[in-house]
Amino acid sequence: MIRVVQYDPTWPERFEQLRRLYADRMAVAGVPVVAIEHVGSTAVPGLAAKPIIDCDIVVAEQDVPEASNTLVDLDYEPLGDLGIPQRWAFKEPQRLAGTNTYVVIDGSLALRNHLAVRDTLRKNPALRDEYAEVKRRAGAAAMNIAEYGRGKNAILQRILAAAGLSAAERASIDANQVPHEASPR
Repeated sequence: MIRVVQYDPTWPERFEQLRRLYADRMAVAGVPVVAIEHVGSTAVPGLAAKPIIDCDIVVAEQDVPEASNTLVDLDYEPLGDLGIPQRWAFKEPQRLAGTNTYVVIDGSLALRNHLAVRDTLRKNPALRDEYAEVKRRAGAAAMNIAEYGRGKNAILQRILAAAGLSAAERASIDANQVPHEASPR
């Protein structure tokens, strides 16, 4: 079973704490950051979610190694791209438990996917509520994160279509949609 809970109004505050930490450390390391985005379901007011804050640290391609090294200096464990091009995952240290952090290339499909889902659900309460119900059912039935991902895939494809992503972009995302067993929660 995957735990999906009601929206928690403290999630944006938790993200802001992480955003400040990442921004400060990247600045000290001299890493130019395009943006630090709160993505995933905790970034959508009113949406039920796994209680894990997802952060995308958006950088230019040439800055990926330094951004990654900066996270390693914060005791994050690099997990690689986990099959999603132009996005690198990191396992958080215990002191920052309950977060998923990614270094993502500016303009990449991985970033556009995250932003499209977030922004579409923020603008469409009916679709947000439908997605919440699918998440609850998928979470209750899933034995692991991969099953949970498969249970949400059809509605995520609908959300991406509503966001205006092309059929080719959606097919590419679909090929990478199901989380790997080694991926963060």
